[in-house]
Amino acid sequence: MKKLIFLFGLLSVWFVSGQNIITGKVIDANTDDAVQNVLVSVARNNNKEVTTDASGVFKLTDIAAGEVDVVFTKDGYSILRMPVTVIDGQAIDLGTILLKRFVQEDVTLISLTDDELNDDSTAADNISGLLQSSRDIYLRTAAFEFGATFFRVRGLDSENGTVLINGIEMNKQFNGRPQWSNWGGLNDVVRNQELTNGLSANDYTFGGILGTTNINTRASQYREGGRVTYSSSDRSYTNRIMASYSSGLLESGWAYTISAGRRWGDEGFNDGTFYDANSLLISVEKKINDKHSINFTGIYAPNRRGQSSANTQEVFDLKGIRYNDFWGYQDGEKRNSRVRRVDEPILMLNHTWDISEKTRLNTNIAYQFGEQGRSRLDFGGTDLDVSGFPIGSGLNPSPTYYQKLPSYFARNFPGDPALEFGAQQAFIEGGQIDWVALYRANQNNLSGNAVNILFEDRSDDKQLTANTIFNTAINDNITLNAGATFTSLTSENFAEVTDLLGGRGFLDVDGFASQFVDDLSTPNIFEPNAVQNDLRNPNRVVTEGDRFRYNFEIQSNTIGGFAQAQFKYKKVDFFVAASVKNTTYQRTGLYQNGSFVNNSFGEGEKISFTGIGAKAGFTYKLTGRHVFDFNGGYITKAPSIRNTYSNSRENHNIVPNITEEKITSFDASYIYRSPIVKARLTGYYTKIQDANEISFFYADGIFASVDGETVNTNTNGQAFIQEILQGVDKRHIGGELGIEVQATSTIKLKGVASLGQYTYDNNPDLYISSENFGGVNLGAGEGVLPLGETNLENYRVAGGPQRAFSAGFEYRDPDYWWFGATTNFFSNAYIDISPLQRSSNFYTDFSDGQVFNDYDPEVARELLRQEQFDDYMLVNLVGGKSWKLGDYFVGFFASINNVFDKEYKTGGFEQGRNANFRELRDDSALETRVFGNRYWYGRGRTYFLNLYFRF
Repeated sequence: MKKLIFLFGLLSVWFVSGQNIITGKVIDANTDDAVQNVLVSVARNNNKEVTTDASGVFKLTDIAAGEVDVVFTKDGYSILRMPVTVIDGQAIDLGTILLKRFVQEDVTLISLTDDELNDDSTAADNISGLLQSSRDIYLRTAAFEFGATFFRVRGLDSENGTVLINGIEMNKQFNGRPQWSNWGGLNDVVRNQELTNGLSANDYTFGGILGTTNINTRASQYREGGRVTYSSSDRSYTNRIMASYSSGLLESGWAYTISAGRRWGDEGFNDGTFYDANSLLISVEKKINDKHSINFTGIYAPNRRGQSSANTQEVFDLKGIRYNDFWGYQDGEKRNSRVRRVDEPILMLNHTWDISEKTRLNTNIAYQFGEQGRSRLDFGGTDLDVSGFPIGSGLNPSPTYYQKLPSYFARNFPGDPALEFGAQQAFIEGGQIDWVALYRANQNNLSGNAVNILFEDRSDDKQLTANTIFNTAINDNITLNAGATFTSLTSENFAEVTDLLGGRGFLDVDGFASQFVDDLSTPNIFEPNAVQNDLRNPNRVVTEGDRFRYNFEIQSNTIGGFAQAQFKYKKVDFFVAASVKNTTYQRTGLYQNGSFVNNSFGEGEKISFTGIGAKAGFTYKLTGRHVFDFNGGYITKAPSIRNTYSNSRENHNIVPNITEEKITSFDASYIYRSPIVKARLTGYYTKIQDANEISFFYADGIFASVDGETVNTNTNGQAFIQEILQGVDKRHIGGELGIEVQATSTIKLKGVASLGQYTYDNNPDLYISSENFGGVNLGAGEGVLPLGETNLENYRVAGGPQRAFSAGFEYRDPDYWWFGATTNFFSNAYIDISPLQRSSNFYTDFSDGQVFNDYDPEVARELLRQEQFDDYMLVNLVGGKSWKLGDYFVGFFASINNVFDKEYKTGGFEQGRNANFRELRDDSALETRVFGNRYWYGRGRTYFLNLYFRF
């Protein structure tokens, strides 16, 4: 019996060893963490391949004897090839394999200008910043090739993605978007990023449907050494210098990283757009012992930049795409009236507790404070006569004000072409703000009060965030993640006088507003008195540094948590996650507005929203090369502060019938991975429901009635209004394809396609509000008028091209120089439509409340046809070279975007001023429209040059 057992043992050893097994464990070269889902393959032997498990372990079997290369491949890491000699009957253990993160000294990591990341405005908002850490070819192309067109992945706004720094969410509660300028100019030290795409599982948070980016600034995670960079460009800034140094983890357990930068320029691509930004990051970490470490991060990146205007086609035809109407010469220098200023330091403390080898708890606290400002001119300065009637208001100083352009004279003085020609020549030869005239008007005002001033719309925030994130690997297959977060925000909002432009003071009243005498019994009678911005301090004269116009606070608190379980097996991975978050808002008015006497001062209603989320994903690995991935989720979330209050500057009004926004999203992908080809094909569907949108503009032809009584804003139907859309549904469907082929050892081919259709999916409710309605309940609250549904269904959602294609190549020479080129094609971009023009107000005569007697539905349909922008193609070039000098690296790269200087529209909007059929019909019949659509144009040919020294 013993001999049989011995013989069986020999046979077993022979059978196992005869399989020619190769085993090993893959870990991250920087962090020593196990790396999961690494594709481990043998080029020959029928392309044997496996993926590493949750512990980084792999096992290749049945490898034929001989010399082979074992290849390790994973997105975000450099490809590793290990030569191995396989001998029949011998099991080979490669031990621990160190995989290095991929660092490419090229445009893809450090050439993005801040406006390409996020301009924090609706027109220019895109999500390039969310994607810059991705190794996925589609997402990288969307970030770096499509970014200049304000392309949005899946047509989604960046509020649908989540940005974290060390696990703490950075999205602003005001609009839900991450504000990249808070850490702009720190590219070298914010490149340690982890990205999860779409609804995929994330270890730090539940995330949004667009994905999650976590920026890691722990000092011990940076490579020891330093870097100095100089850049030159003609995009937004003209010069940039950055320097950074990291100590690595010292024997004492301390580590530190410091980075500083400056970006500046008198003018970018658009006229008068100066840039002035500084940045500093300090990160210090103390590793207390093997289980505990504490890291402090401080970020301070103050920045100022001149903004550029959206213009009508008439203006672009006369002045070109670089034209900007926000500036004029003062003392021989360009002065921009619209300056965006951000000054918000971030302080952060992070504690990491490695409870065991498989369990970690991160506890974090962050405090962000400071101010944001947007400057502009106020030309409503006035005096009051003995009866309190406003006199002496200024004229609109904008050089593109409609009464200064040739089209105005062509429409109103058709028999005198000399007036049109004179206006045209004056605009071509000048066409900028006349600062001298503004000073002169103030000095000539008899009372000494300024008619024109420069002021800032200010937002001063103080936000405290605390969270804790728990991760544990129950076994090699199951991981649990959970977290809890609390955020408290106090936001002060006010206008501040910054320059009296030679005047002695400014009267704080609204001379443009009118008020009803009492109620609807006398609907067309108006008080002659100017509206007081603060009734508690009437007819106040303010000077530089004073608050005026409006003054209020918003208090917001959020508390929430998430839980997630991830399951990973040889052939199947899946996860489930859930979240809950409660959000409260409360407005406190510090001024008593004269139009909303009983609805502006003191504490307003405290409003609460409870959002929930559930998502799940499933991955089936047919082989190591063929993978199928499915994700789906349902999310409800609180509307942002911006979309909760109809006009928080004047009153407490909350959007009528407001509720949580609801999102349903699904995607399915086929992924192919090999050492030569990587590809992903994805189809997606997203439905957004009960969203809110608020716009502000001046309109002609406003009709208002309540219970059959006509309530006109004034005899001309004119008013500055807040347009409130409630219950907006949108549908986003489409597909994504990305493929890259390592054609040779030096040439890589790349191709990307994005096909989408983003449409409004219902006819939401429309309300308008105005100071002119103040004091009157119009059916939806004080000063809020319901207009019923607006016909938006099946119109396209604006926001960059809905179809985009890219093809390119990259050549990398063994002598460390490289060159690449891409051709990008864009189509199906649309104007942002006016909801007011598609409501009942459009066909209602404001004089009698009846349908226009000359209303023609066919003509109306043509007038309301949504403009589609022309297709366009952009060619980009990039290349560089690096040298190794001992232990140092020196290099450069340069890029040219839009090589053929193509002019193209990136976005735009219909002016809502022509609020009814007759106004729009008459304006559209002109050879040159007075109130035509306003557009943003992309930049023409631009360059970027980068020089660096690494030590």
